[in-house]
Amino acid sequence: MKILIAEDDLASRRFLSKFLSQYGEVDLVVDGLEALDAYLMAIKEEAPYDLICLDIMMPKVDGVKVLKALRDFEAKQGVVTERRVKVIMTTALAETDYVNQAFKIGCEAYAAKPIDTNKMLEVIRKLGLIV
Repeated sequence: MKILIAEDDLASRRFLSKFLSQYGEVDLVVDGLEALDAYLMAIKEEAPYDLICLDIMMPKVDGVKVLKALRDFEAKQGVVTERRVKVIMTTALAETDYVNQAFKIGCEAYAAKPIDTNKMLEVIRKLGLIV
């Protein structure tokens, strides 16, 4: 499994990276623009991400805008829903507006910080990314 973690908080980034690296190859970025660049580069190299963990509040471009850009790109490319990259939004906020917006745009799940690894694993299994 190929994973992208877009997280501006160093502690959260390290934690997620350490946890998820046992399930696949992990790339790390610190803001929304880097997340978009990494996503597009992976597509160009024909090695797309299977999972993106996207922080809602990031510098330059927030996670919700990144998600919208990803889904718009996939729609233009004619990617069917089942083949889209799986996106888990991560947030320290109890901001239901952002979370609701992310679900409307097309995220698969969200994880509140601090991340509960058991719940995260359960979600990743439900998405069919690990057995």
